[in-house]
Amino acid sequence: MSSTAAQNDQLAPSSWILTEPYAGLQSQALGLAEAAGLAPIVRTLKARFPWNYVSAPRWPWPLHAVERQAISGSVPGIILSCGGMAGAVGSALRAPSTRLVHIQNPRMAFSKFDLIIVNKHDEVTGPNVIVTRTALHRVTPARLEEARARWAPVFAHLPRPLVAVSVGGTNGRFTLDATVARTLGQSLAGMMDQDRVGLMLTPSRRTDPAATAALRDALEPRGAYVWNGENENPYFGMLALADLIIVTIDSVSMVSEGAATAAPVMVAPLPGRSRRIGLFIDQLVSDGRIRHFQGRYEHWPVAPLDDTAAAAQDMRRRLGF
Repeated sequence: MSSTAAQNDQLAPSSWILTEPYAGLQSQALGLAEAAGLAPIVRTLKARFPWNYVSAPRWPWPLHAVERQAISGSVPGIILSCGGMAGAVGSALRAPSTRLVHIQNPRMAFSKFDLIIVNKHDEVTGPNVIVTRTALHRVTPARLEEARARWAPVFAHLPRPLVAVSVGGTNGRFTLDATVARTLGQSLAGMMDQDRVGLMLTPSRRTDPAATAALRDALEPRGAYVWNGENENPYFGMLALADLIIVTIDSVSMVSEGAATAAPVMVAPLPGRSRRIGLFIDQLVSDGRIRHFQGRYEHWPVAPLDDTAAAAQDMRRRLGF
């Protein structure tokens, strides 16, 4: 560790990450924390009955609405909250000695937070708001280089060009069930047949097992690698090794992680609609960083796009550490 890094570690305040138990939320907060030189304790929130049936911004006593062990102990100097429940709880814990930084639009009065970090497609601004072009994440050149060395032997048998496919799942805006996955699988299989590409695919925690099975049935007979959910997820290795990354449209986080690499990114369509995600995708398409997947391999010159480090630096400057 360099003397500067050691000094930063000594100066960095104690910190928590408050989120619900969702990998996407925790990844954003961890990415910000790592880029800022923080070493946070991750506190996972769970709502108590009957507050699990009430929207968190409407809780009159947020600290009594969640399981107590998640917020026990000495409150740290900085809390990074991500998600609606975390915003409500974090605002209740905020004090002169505890600064609160919220990731995403909290859907609450911005005055309840010291800083708020949002994406451009959230369409909000303010004196305590930091705006990024993409979601925060943990993809860094160092992490990619480490993953490339580790996973290159595992995928060495696959032909080049090599395509990494990241699959999300059904949410309140898009649908990815077995029927949709079958169509996507056929499109990916057609690309393998026509463009002679190697393919590696990883589902997410949100992916319906029936959808994963449909993708496996379409792709594995052609020699594709489909992660079976056992042992370590090769996700970072896939990002590091890919000549092209394809991501389903439901996940701003996965598109942002792909865009932080040196590979082109294509977005696979799903039935459904989201105005916010549409704005996000349209901007990156306009900038030339991503394209829509239409069943064929494409490659074009791109540069990594990542605002996580800049957001972390701005946060440190504003909070004075």
